Amino acid sequence: MSSTATEVVRLLTVKGGTLAVAESLTGGLVAAEITSVPGASKVFRGSVTAYATELKHRLLGVDATLLAQRGAVDPQVAAQMAAGVRTALGADWGIATTGVAGPDPQDGQAVGTVYVAVDGPSADGDGSASGGKVRQLRLNGDRAEIRMESVRSVLALLLAELAGEQTGNERAQDTERNGGF
Repeated sequence: MSSTATEVVRLLTVKGGTLAVAESLTGGLVAAEITSVPGASKVFRGSVTAYATELKHRLLGVDATLLAQRGAVDPQVAAQMAAGVRTALGADWGIATTGVAGPDPQDGQAVGTVYVAVDGPSADGDGSASGGKVRQLRLNGDRAEIRMESVRSVLALLLAELAGEQTGNERAQDTERNGGF
């Protein structure tokens, strides 16, 4: 269990938030990392491992035209996977991984090309989607190293979003304590 996964579970627990995971190249490793943390059941809704491209459309609502035109290894696909799993599993936050772990290129993308994404509540607190964040990774190493770095990267992206949201909330509370100034 990683310290990042532990911190993600801690922050979600404090906030009363929930998490769902959509995975492709990581094949369940993100969900395994999160569920290795004691207390994860309070925040973790579940995961969808959509390894086959058509499952990204059927289970996660990724646009079929996008998949046909760009393939599964694409930043918009990652964003739609994160938003789709969030909706499908009824979570506050959705995260996703898609990419090429190797040994061969896929959809015209080189081995080590990975996209990780997070989708969560909007800043105005109305529960609508945030529009999400996507990060492109160019990873080196063997298949196992690429997959593990993808897990670390998507959890770090989520942690940054959760920590940023917490910082924003703390500022709002400070403003209230200071008479609105």
